[in-house]
Amino acid sequence: MSPKAFCVHRSFEPAGPSEFQVDRHYLLYALEGTIRLEADGQRWTLPPARAALISADHPITITVLSKLTSASVLFAPDFMGQPHQVLTVFDMSPLARELIRECKDWGPDNDTLSPYASRIFEALSDVVLQLSLTPSKSVLPAPVSAQMKKAVQLTEALAHGDPTFEDIAHQTNQSPRAMARRFAQEMGMTWREVLRQIRIMKAVEALATTDSQITEIALSVGYGSLSGFNAAFRQQMHMSPSEYRASFKS
Repeated sequence: MSPKAFCVHRSFEPAGPSEFQVDRHYLLYALEGTIRLEADGQRWTLPPARAALISADHPITITVLSKLTSASVLFAPDFMGQPHQVLTVFDMSPLARELIRECKDWGPDNDTLSPYASRIFEALSDVVLQLSLTPSKSVLPAPVSAQMKKAVQLTEALAHGDPTFEDIAHQTNQSPRAMARRFAQEMGMTWREVLRQIRIMKAVEALATTDSQITEIALSVGYGSLSGFNAAFRQQMHMSPSEYRASFKS
């Protein structure tokens, strides 16, 4: 029988979308590599130095974008308080990272936790629940209607270029007025805001998974100038692209 809390270190090769569900609250911490997570109509990017807290018994979809090394901690529902959301992605603090490192010797094969181990896992649980109150901004709502799904998919496919609102509406057989209304109703955002969010999420993935120059990344996700990219990235992520990349190693 597994203990109330335990830690698992694993490595994964890049892989397409797959459904994931466990009967414990699940802390997923990416030591290396980047993951895309989807749950309850939203999509997150989880790069290194970030973590995801997933509620027990809730299915999520995981896509491994680059070779992944993860440190996961699983908590029995009666050991950890109920997470505030089904899935939350957040920045890891130095304290949380050190607690995970300290947990690594207690895996699923341990029958019980020592008093010291219990205190470490309890402290990690409290810290993680507190960190989850400040979720990452790198999230995109999922559309509901077939027309909106096609519009968002097409916007994502063309985001590296110069798509226009009118072109997307025309290619998805919608009037501009009708599509604007659907974006507001289903996404809670304008089309321009969705396009910017898609570009920033693609940039987050590139910053985490490649060594490309920031100027190259800016151009690859659809920005014509480094200054425009830096301004949009800082507005969304509250730090510059270079600061964001450096945070993976801090």
